[in-house]
Amino acid sequence: MNIGIVCYPTFGGSGVLATELGKALADKGHSIHFITYQQPVRLTGFSANIFYHEVRVPTYPLFDFPPYETALASMLVDVVRNNHIDLLHVHYAIPHASAAYMAKKILETEGLHIPFITTLHGTDITLVGKDKTYAPVVSFSINQSDAITAVSNNLREETFANFKIEKEINVIHNFVDIHRFNKKPIDAFRKVIAPAGEKIILHASNFRKIKRIADVIRIFDVIKKDIPSKLLLVGDGPERPMAEELCRELGICDDARFVGKQQDMEEIYAIADLFLLPSEYESFGLSALEAMAAGTPVIATNAGGLPEIVSHGVNGFLGNIGDVKSMGDFGKIILGDAEVHKSFKFAAREQALKFDIENIVPLYESLYMKVLKNNTH
Repeated sequence: MNIGIVCYPTFGGSGVLATELGKALADKGHSIHFITYQQPVRLTGFSANIFYHEVRVPTYPLFDFPPYETALASMLVDVVRNNHIDLLHVHYAIPHASAAYMAKKILETEGLHIPFITTLHGTDITLVGKDKTYAPVVSFSINQSDAITAVSNNLREETFANFKIEKEINVIHNFVDIHRFNKKPIDAFRKVIAPAGEKIILHASNFRKIKRIADVIRIFDVIKKDIPSKLLLVGDGPERPMAEELCRELGICDDARFVGKQQDMEEIYAIADLFLLPSEYESFGLSALEAMAAGTPVIATNAGGLPEIVSHGVNGFLGNIGDVKSMGDFGKIILGDAEVHKSFKFAAREQALKFDIENIVPLYESLYMKVLKNNTH
């Protein structure tokens, strides 16, 4: 199959999933065409089956905001025309689904029928999509999709609750490459972070309000009072200055390290003893799944799709949003006893196996075949 994939090229979960899916499909012999405004961050190395098409948005003094959606739709038309594309798979509804719909209608005037699948990832539905500014277009373009998928059961329910969707939504969970995250910890790396053998507690995100970075720091502070620990904060974003100030207020600057955005997360997960994700909402929680694939137990909130990954008291714990005391105490349960920690680590890996890329990619392939079969003219 020749598949066009449209995604955001950044560190966010939707871009990571789309890129990893494309790479896995390319390994299985499909031709994959990534169409976005810059090369996706996870698109590294060479593959004969992967092609990248950059969307260029001309700037004119007339436009306060360059019309990316129009440029994207035009590029989709061009890529489909010239590369024998069988179908388009767009990740994140805004503005990718509406651009795909526009491209589809243009191509139909030329006798080309190109189906498109929309994968919903979370904030495109729960946050941005509900905005009255976008809602009618989001709702319309989702309904015009030839198939719709969501990355969790929770997101599927949220979509039906907030939009008038007239079609089935297929749940295909996010996935993880188990082999990639099954790394042996690098002792030298661990010693740099925790020179006296302290426990390493990890958080990774885009540091937005919804991630509740202050809660990460306060949970760590609760744990640290009883268990010598270091906090590793991976990522960057608008909440970072507040987080650094809070570390100063609590007097834990020497124990908290902000390392910014990182590419090789598998090396970082491998040295972590515990992963914190106390978000207000996660449609799925891909970073939690990646941590578990590395055998790192997770403490998260009982919110969104997180209970679909984290089994309370088995491979991690789930706390109520904002309840830093309980989540800190859960951390002490996991880290306070070597045997308990070992059993949580084993259970985390076992759970991640269910979401292995080998199990999930065939579900997308099956959906592609079904859509193509339904769109034969």
